[in-house]
Amino acid sequence: MLARELARPYPHIDPDSEALSVARLVIEQRLPGLIVLDDLQHPLAILPTSQILWFAIPPYVREDPALARVYSERQADRMCERMRGRSLRDLLPPEPRRPPMVTGDANVLEVATLMAQAHSPLVAVVESKNGPRPPMIGVISVADLLGRLLPAC
Repeated sequence: MLARELARPYPHIDPDSEALSVARLVIEQRLPGLIVLDDLQHPLAILPTSQILWFAIPPYVREDPALARVYSERQADRMCERMRGRSLRDLLPPEPRRPPMVTGDANVLEVATLMAQAHSPLVAVVESKNGPRPPMIGVISVADLLGRLLPAC
């Protein structure tokens, strides 16, 4: 099976998407991460859901995790308010992690190897021939890949 046959549609996220909407999308669809696309629909960055959570934690608590213990439950319940009025661009680290990518003609073993090497739950599948920044045609998740491989065992 080729990557293009295993790839599935995935939410289109761009750097200017509203952060709270993105967080809600992650919750509703139980996504392991997001692939941020540029204006040509080419994968630009991978945003693991842990990065969204990291952004919600106040900076002083990130620097000194012991401060989390003195936070009240009421304060903790409001920590996602830091995302209000922010864009996805604000959640990305200064040097975003490039998403692992394969072309549509990659085989399952190539996808599995890249996914394992990159320690990524997602691999972007891009058009095989479309210049230096080919558009994404879909995504393969670890669950998609294992679902394909396990029945053969």
